[in-house]
Amino acid sequence: MSSPSVGAHRRRMIRWGLVLLAVVALGGLIGYLRRPAPVAVSVVPVTVGTVERTVANTRAGTVKACRRAKLSPSIGGQIAVLPIKEGDRVKKGDPLLELWNDDLAAQVTLAVQEVNAAQARIESVCARAEVARRNAQRLLTLRQSNVGSEEQADNAVAEADSLVAECHAARIQVQVADARVAMARANLARTRLQAPFDGRVGEINGELFEYVTPSPLGVPTPPVVDIIGSGCFYVMAPIDEVDVAGIRVGMPVRISLDAFANRIFEGRVKRVADYVLDLEKQARTVDVEVAFVNPADLDDLLAGYTADIEVILQVHRQVTMVPTEAVINSRQVYRFLEPEGRVELRQLRMGLSNWDQTEVLEGLTAGDLVVVNLDAAGLKDGAAAVRREPAP
Repeated sequence: MSSPSVGAHRRRMIRWGLVLLAVVALGGLIGYLRRPAPVAVSVVPVTVGTVERTVANTRAGTVKACRRAKLSPSIGGQIAVLPIKEGDRVKKGDPLLELWNDDLAAQVTLAVQEVNAAQARIESVCARAEVARRNAQRLLTLRQSNVGSEEQADNAVAEADSLVAECHAARIQVQVADARVAMARANLARTRLQAPFDGRVGEINGELFEYVTPSPLGVPTPPVVDIIGSGCFYVMAPIDEVDVAGIRVGMPVRISLDAFANRIFEGRVKRVADYVLDLEKQARTVDVEVAFVNPADLDDLLAGYTADIEVILQVHRQVTMVPTEAVINSRQVYRFLEPEGRVELRQLRMGLSNWDQTEVLEGLTAGDLVVVNLDAAGLKDGAAAVRREPAP
């Protein structure tokens, strides 16, 4: 039999053991209740696809016509003929506008008549010169036979030479008269505007019987007629100087227009400007011109449309990629370990990247889950996490 002291000691040990267990249990309960709530994370799977490196314009670009002419007469006057209206289609050479020019038309008529008169004088003077030449030749022949006087022969020769000179002068006078006709017609042409190419009338700044005046030096005035060529358009857009170095003629381009919100047009770089634009209080840019690839697209375009371009510099296909919004410091992501209910910070080796996707060379495999709501409170390496259900 055990002594009473041994039994009492054993009971005390049991009581202290129970107290200790209760304290441990209570501490565990308090720790459990005070633990941080799991971070609710939005996740997307790592996928395999195409990643492109692109460059976009810094300010809005503009659709421009390949051919556009803003025309005004080179002299002032009153509009006498205006056979067109805005929106009309015109062919090359079609009349667009004519100023009052009766005086200049009369000068052309006068110059033409002067040519006719000079031509008639040629016929008269040159015919007389030919007769005088034959008479002089005949007198010289008779003089060799001692028939007739030497004075008569000399006078005949002098008269023939004089008439030949008059004939030559008359021919030159015709050339002068032809030049006057050309000058009169040129002056008359300055009162007329003709379409320089096929196109559409974009704008008319003038009405019938109004007066127009040419622009003074250094003071531009609106053109009277604006002709926009049809069937050829391109986009001009500014690219930041730090991005333009990689752009080359012929590179593929995606074009988007505000007028066609859900449509992408295919293009190619056709020209990179040879200088940098330094506009006040704005970044320095270089203009890039992009041609439309599909001729059918041109039927839907209007000069002046707002346009944006995305030049495709490099393409990698069938590569592992993650959303760019999930990338931290260009080389890290939070990977969600769903069975363990936590996240881990992964170091990656990256490849190409754009606004949407980033290529992963090492560190993840297709199907891994990465966190995209990087602003979630409590998100850190090793944090407990649960998948946040998408909004309904």
